[in-house]
Amino acid sequence: MVVVRTVEALKEARESLRGSIGFVPTMGALHHGHLSLMRQAREETDTLIVSIFVNPTQFLEGEDLESYPRREEADRKICELAGVDILFMPTIDQMYESDELAIGAPAIKGYILEGEKRPGHFDGMLQVVMKLLNLSGATRAYFGKKDAQQLVLIEQMVKNYFMDVKIIACEIVREESGLALSSRNAYMTPQEHQRAHALSRALKCASKSIMAGEREVAQLKAQMLTVLEETDRVEYVAIVDRAFRPLEQVEIGNTIILVAAWVGKPRLIDNIWV
Repeated sequence: MVVVRTVEALKEARESLRGSIGFVPTMGALHHGHLSLMRQAREETDTLIVSIFVNPTQFLEGEDLESYPRREEADRKICELAGVDILFMPTIDQMYESDELAIGAPAIKGYILEGEKRPGHFDGMLQVVMKLLNLSGATRAYFGKKDAQQLVLIEQMVKNYFMDVKIIACEIVREESGLALSSRNAYMTPQEHQRAHALSRALKCASKSIMAGEREVAQLKAQMLTVLEETDRVEYVAIVDRAFRPLEQVEIGNTIILVAAWVGKPRLIDNIWV
């Protein structure tokens, strides 16, 4: 595995590459969810590039930029064991200038749900993802479905800007209990970790109701909110179509059910695709 820390070094490492390039962008603190993306990319492409970069432009004031978990040595070892060919670990100065062009999230889809609660977050996310996709030269880039709104916006960016890369949506990796894996899970105490299971249980409750024939969004949300009373604070429960338009009736094959809630220090998100 080659570890590079500058844009020029990444370009030099790419010069001899042939065939397809799989790319997995991360912010580090790697877990089995990231590993599943790497394994899929390793199987489907000739070369695997992974980036680790805690991107400052997608953190809002007061969020956990400074305290976000950083485990460089452990992350490097995980990447090596996963068969990563090139690990890109740039500094902020490598990725950003003091005065540069910016990319903005769409005015509607980018400012609902996560975009409403974290205004400007998607601008910064799309900005760095575009940079990383261009730098990696990826033919296929792998993203988890846990960040569903992020995934949909990245797909739109690739389409709107005619970028020559295929975005691969990968299934959420969960603990045996059902809790979706997240780097921020490390912030929770054992008791908070137990209460956090309410997110996945609320989604399972909705899924079971849908399988039993329930289609009314209002009824499904009410059921979920009852389960989510175990969390400290619910930010939203939303049921939307694949384009993130709100629904009144579930459309099988075209629906995403999403939840965001606080449990202790971390703000957790989860979803299911129906």
